[in-house]
Amino acid sequence: MSSVSVFCCLRNCLDGIKFNPSIPHVHRENPIQLDTSFMGYEVVIVKGGQRVCGAGAALGNAPLVQSKSYFEVKIQQSGGMDEFSWTLNHNHIIYHKKQELYKINVSNGATTEIQTIQEGDIVGVAFDHIQLKFYVNGTEIDHAVTNIKGTVYPALYVDDGAILDIILDNFNYPPPSGFEAIMLEQSLL
Repeated sequence: MSSVSVFCCLRNCLDGIKFNPSIPHVHRENPIQLDTSFMGYEVVIVKGGQRVCGAGAALGNAPLVQSKSYFEVKIQQSGGMDEFSWTLNHNHIIYHKKQELYKINVSNGATTEIQTIQEGDIVGVAFDHIQLKFYVNGTEIDHAVTNIKGTVYPALYVDDGAILDIILDNFNYPPPSGFEAIMLEQSLL
């Protein structure tokens, strides 16, 4: 009998409440950002974990665990490279361990040519656990990095005055087909 009376009380209490569907959607801050726990000593992370400057590398706080991950980097100011990451420099060369792997063709057969990578450009990064591809202002470059092993995190490296912004959602260019923004791994337990 007490459960019935509670129900009746709730019905009477909520009887006059109407829900307004025009309440604006509050945008939640993306939980994925550059991680201040995993950055170089001379690195500065600002703008809510979205901008890196100084000298050194900073990792994202979430690994690329989904099948097809995508993020972008806006070059606010160009600079140098580190020895451990795969980097695409302003001179169109992909480096790893400070060694030249491949010089991308500035005229890769696309309708638009990549003349030079400069301040204001957007570098897209797509990773599908088979290859790592770079895009410059929405144009795919003609070489992918393969044979990447282990856990992969978004990483930005700055030096020589470089300033980079990581873009983790609301992309400037559409991701390649099937690729999505980085998602947090969730446990089902």
